Amino acid sequence: MMRERTFIAGLALAFALALALAAGLLSAGTLAYADEAAAAAGSAAAASSAAVEQDGQAERSGGEAGAPAAAGSAEVEVSAEGDAALAQGASFAMSDFSRAQKGTNRPVDGAYRGYSYLVGQEAGAFAQVVAMRDYAVAYVPAALAQTLGVDVADEQDQQLLKSCFIALDAQHAAGSLELAEVPAWHFTAETTYDVGGVRFQFDQQVDGNVYAFVIGADGSDVTDSESPLFAKPSFADFARLASPADVSIAQEATGLAAAGEFLATLDWSPLWVTLKTTGVAIVIIFVLGLLAAYFCLNISARAKNICDSIFTIPMVLPPTVCGFVLLWLCGRNTPFGQFFIDVGFPLIFSWPATVIAAVVVAFPLMYRNALGAFENLDPNMLDAARTLGWSNARIFVKLMLPLSWSSIAAGTVLAFARALGEFGATLFLAGNYLGVTRTIPIAIYFEWMNGNGEVAWFWTAVIIAFSFVVILFINWWSARTTKYRRRVEED
Repeated sequence: MMRERTFIAGLALAFALALALAAGLLSAGTLAYADEAAAAAGSAAAASSAAVEQDGQAERSGGEAGAPAAAGSAEVEVSAEGDAALAQGASFAMSDFSRAQKGTNRPVDGAYRGYSYLVGQEAGAFAQVVAMRDYAVAYVPAALAQTLGVDVADEQDQQLLKSCFIALDAQHAAGSLELAEVPAWHFTAETTYDVGGVRFQFDQQVDGNVYAFVIGADGSDVTDSESPLFAKPSFADFARLASPADVSIAQEATGLAAAGEFLATLDWSPLWVTLKTTGVAIVIIFVLGLLAAYFCLNISARAKNICDSIFTIPMVLPPTVCGFVLLWLCGRNTPFGQFFIDVGFPLIFSWPATVIAAVVVAFPLMYRNALGAFENLDPNMLDAARTLGWSNARIFVKLMLPLSWSSIAAGTVLAFARALGEFGATLFLAGNYLGVTRTIPIAIYFEWMNGNGEVAWFWTAVIIAFSFVVILFINWWSARTTKYRRRVEED
């Protein structure tokens, strides 16, 4: 009875810890955005005031010269989705924000026009920022600026534009260079703007699309490292400018409301894929591990060494190597893989691939524990059972398994934990398909890389709690099944 109470208490503790960790992470994430945006804007303004422009004086064709923004930062209200912003005292608001992490240096419509970013299909509707490593050029369409009362030469309007762009960009940077880290800014309402021989062209309509181009003033490729004008664009931000009355800023939920909204909108498919994959894999691993251990127990020493090396090698190989070998074996490069492709049941980049990867990398842990347990059994006892007429199957089920259960349970726990946390081989063999092959470890990696830290931390808490509960359960069950040993020792 005491063990049952201890087990239940352990379950309650594990779930309480998981919920507390998840709630804390959610609260921290939801409360941090406004402060981070304000801090980013403040730090950028301080950097701008101290920055020294390259090439002495920035020049543009047909308009004002760009200038660093004024010190100080405006209070910015950002929408819950991170796509709209409104600065206090601004005559404009931003919506439909997007960040282009990379552009392309390929020709557009058959002609080389420079390093290009695709803005969309509406000309004159979006404010645009192209960020280099040392400076950024912000463009506001002249007609839009006149309509909204924005003066790109006015330091206050410059600061309002900066604050909005920095606040929005901070939520989309995903760990890369942020707009707040760019020291100097230039502002223009003209579609062409030059900075030290580098020409920025905005709102360029080509073949039905709108682009922003970065090219040398002489038409050269500025991304060429051998060019004297070498200047590689880092990223670009785009936002639709509109009247504050036309932009709705949805407030970020806080506390329990934020947790409820987070859980309601969370994609739960990684959990179901992980449970299904690990559940099927552990059954296969359990059976194959026991059979392989029993097989190696009854063959010659030389054959055993060879088989043992084959069965154990996935444990010492990097998961990516296992994934690469499995991808080659199960793909169309081999008759084995081609057979399954021909019958309409491809093994690669499918849910069965997640099971195969988990089985291969976790199998050695089950096999080694079971083999060690069987080798420690008294062979005289097994021979005695045979003299009593017991078959090998009966000896295995009635004698070997019960006496080896502690080690087998330990191997099962280790194999389960390994299968639960499998990442490298699964990603190589099965890929990252949402709802099909995206397990929790893969979801943690890609959510973190995409800047969704709250989701990554939530899945981390879930997998830690789940692993703790499973290990606690198997240890409790193992203790119950071997309690006769303690009784014998007490007697």
